[in-house]
Amino acid sequence: MVDVVMVLLLNIAVNGWFAYQWWLEVEPILRAAMADPANATPQPASMRASYLMFTILIIATALWFAYEVPATANHGQTLGKRLMQVKVLRMENTDQIGFGRAFRRWARLGLWTPFWTFWGLGLVMQFIDSVSLLFDPRLRQALHDKSAQTVVVALPAGYRRPVEAAGGGDHSGGEK
Repeated sequence: MVDVVMVLLLNIAVNGWFAYQWWLEVEPILRAAMADPANATPQPASMRASYLMFTILIIATALWFAYEVPATANHGQTLGKRLMQVKVLRMENTDQIGFGRAFRRWARLGLWTPFWTFWGLGLVMQFIDSVSLLFDPRLRQALHDKSAQTVVVALPAGYRRPVEAAGGGDHSGGEK
């Protein structure tokens, strides 16, 4: 939930103007329908409203990507995972999962976001992916973990990243 709130706050900051513009387009339609619901003839949203909604969803997808993929690739943790003391690891070892796996893991879930406007298809696919871990009692892997060959593990109490992992590599400044 921490990560959802963080991405939501990013979206409010970045997508706020687009959301306001979208509201200006759809508010008259909603107001007319609410004034006389029995006789209201459904009016389609304007093309501008449709374009704005799609733009909002594309930006939301990009923000989610920017928040999650680099953090997971480099550290195996987003802010929410750090607070909950869980980490994303490769199935075969404890090395960083790297950008390719982090993208593959995120893409299985995140790239459905723009499809929310297609009769909720994106939301349904994200829901299916999210609940899929209930059908894997052994490792509790969701579909996005299975596709990237990753697993989320609980860290031991009091876990601290080792100094060499926290340092991020060679800082000698010279050539080897």
